[in-house]
Amino acid sequence: MAITSAQGADWSSFSIPAQAGAGKTWELQSVSDEFNYIAPTNNKPSAFTSRWNDSYINSWLGPGDTEFSSEHSYTTGGALGLQATEKAGTNKVLSGIVSSKATFTYPLYLEAMVKPTNNTMANAVWMLSADSTREIDAMESYGSDRPGQEWFDQRMHVSHHVFIREPFQDYQPKDEGSWIYNNGETYRNKFRRYGVHWKDAWNVDYYIDGVLVRSVSGPNIIDPKNYTNGKGLNSPMHIILDMEYQPWRDVKPSSAELADSSKSIFWIDWIRVYKAQ
Repeated sequence: MAITSAQGADWSSFSIPAQAGAGKTWELQSVSDEFNYIAPTNNKPSAFTSRWNDSYINSWLGPGDTEFSSEHSYTTGGALGLQATEKAGTNKVLSGIVSSKATFTYPLYLEAMVKPTNNTMANAVWMLSADSTREIDAMESYGSDRPGQEWFDQRMHVSHHVFIREPFQDYQPKDEGSWIYNNGETYRNKFRRYGVHWKDAWNVDYYIDGVLVRSVSGPNIIDPKNYTNGKGLNSPMHIILDMEYQPWRDVKPSSAELADSSKSIFWIDWIRVYKAQ
C-alpha cells in the first residue's frame, strides 16, 4: 500500500540516494513509520499494530540465550526503543523486536535512522522471507566500548544470506567489503541513516548516510552455491528491527551493561520504505 504524500515527515529533508529506474518513481509505503505516537510496552495503539508485530515473524524466540520479548519495545520522544535486559534467574537476555505484518519485494529502497547500543549485542535492520530462506541486512552493528572490541565497534556489517533449511546450510559473503570501516570511529555515538536498495534478485546496494558503501551483483556473490536454484533474492520479505545476543561471537553483554539504559537500548528514529513504480 502506497502513501501519496509525506509532507513534513521526519525524513523529508533527506533525499533518496538510489534511483528508481527509467520511467519509474519512488512511492512511499504505509509501513514507513516516524514513531511519533505513544506506544507503551503493552497495549500498543493501532498506529503501531497496523504496521508491526512486537514479535518475530514466527514463534522463534531468537538465537542462543536471546529471548525476544514484546514488553521490550516501546516508543518515546518520537523514536522506537528496543531494549535488552537480563531475565531474572536465568542466563537469558530479554530483547525487543518488531517485524512488519506485510511483506515486500524489489524494486525497493528501505532506510532507517538508528542509533545502536553499546553492549556487544547485534542491532539490526533487516528483511527475511516467510520461509526464512532469503535475508537482506541493511545494517548489523556490534557496538561496544570494551577493550578488545574495537574491530567490531568501528565497523558496520551489511550483507545478505541465502539458506537451505533442511539440512541447514547458510551462505553469506565473507569478503572484507561487507564490513564498512568508519575511519577508526564508532557507529554507536549518534543516529545515522542505513539504507538498502534491493534492485532485483541479483543486485543489492547498501548506503550509509546517503553514501553508497557496497554493491553486490550476480550469482557469484549472491548465491554461488545455488541454494536458491537459480532464483536469487526473489522472495517477498518481512522487515525486522531487533537486538540479539549471537553466540557465534561468544561476547555476551554484562549485567551492568544490560542494567544501564545508556547502553542497552537500540533507538530507531524512523524507517521509510519505497517501491519503484
